[in-house]
Amino acid sequence: MATTAKASGDAAREQDEPVVHILWLNAGMSCDGDSVALTAAMQPSIEDILLGVLPGLPKVDVHWPLLDFHSGPMQGSDAMIEWYFLAAEGGLEPFVLVVEGSIPNESIKQEGYWSGFGNNPDTGQPMTLPEWLDRLAPQATAIIAAGTCATYGGIHAMAGNPTGSMGLADYLGWEWRSKAGVPIVNVPGCPIQPDNMSETMLYLLYQLNGQAPMIPLDEALRPTWLFGQTVHEGCDRAGYYEQGQFATEYGSPQCLVKIGCWGPVVKCNVPKRGWMSGIGGCPNVGGICIACTMPGFPDKFMPFMDEPPGARVSSTVSTMYGGVVRRLRDITFRTVDKEPKWRAKGRALLTGYKAPWS
Repeated sequence: MATTAKASGDAAREQDEPVVHILWLNAGMSCDGDSVALTAAMQPSIEDILLGVLPGLPKVDVHWPLLDFHSGPMQGSDAMIEWYFLAAEGGLEPFVLVVEGSIPNESIKQEGYWSGFGNNPDTGQPMTLPEWLDRLAPQATAIIAAGTCATYGGIHAMAGNPTGSMGLADYLGWEWRSKAGVPIVNVPGCPIQPDNMSETMLYLLYQLNGQAPMIPLDEALRPTWLFGQTVHEGCDRAGYYEQGQFATEYGSPQCLVKIGCWGPVVKCNVPKRGWMSGIGGCPNVGGICIACTMPGFPDKFMPFMDEPPGARVSSTVSTMYGGVVRRLRDITFRTVDKEPKWRAKGRALLTGYKAPWS
């Protein structure tokens, strides 16, 4: 193909300067919300990564339906997809594969397909996501699953779904390692928190450039520094929980546990990080946490907007304990909310200092 030759020629010219390619594969079952969310990243922004403004970064080339410098209006979509075929053939080295969307089980039906990306040049038939993964995963230097659908299956993998959808680690195996020895890196979120994704990409690029150790991941393959604490630990409303003050309707500034928030048991940094420039994030703006970063989402956290199991016991204990705490703090508050008595006009020195001139 002429486009394949062009992609190969571009890759060959880049051999003089090492380039890390990022192939974003959003052919899975998803709404593309994670792609859209990444455009809002600011620490770092996707522009910072692609333009190389951060010291120590390798040169980066991205191939992404949302953004591809090689495939403008004149070249069209065929030029972009040829980079994926080139990578599958082992002609693109190194590259990071980003997968967006859950992986449907294409073997459970007699005809048709659940999701596809381009056509197989040999058969002319659509290339399904599992077929792409079978070709690209063995060649990838690292793989990132972007968003809850790609990490754990998400909405499409709910009980009763007809597609048999699953997360990337369910498809490739939880012990899977790239040819560079890197595990699958899961960055969940529905959609993904923008800076969580860009920061994870940044870490992997530094690692591949020999400037960072192996990326630290938890048992669910999430970056530990991003998902090591619960929503509750970083929530602006956590103090109300301690004081036994709970919202009974939306619009209250108090703790949201009794109206369905799962924050105390969900690993997510959104309340602490915010959404853009530290602003926003579900509980920060009055929304309950529905646990979208957790492997069991959504089935294990339904029905939404009902008091979670165990919350009734913990909130009852917190209400009793918090009532005592509030009364004790009120006593202290009445004392410390006043200035010391020696701050006054007059000829007497009331601070307790023994003046030598007296």
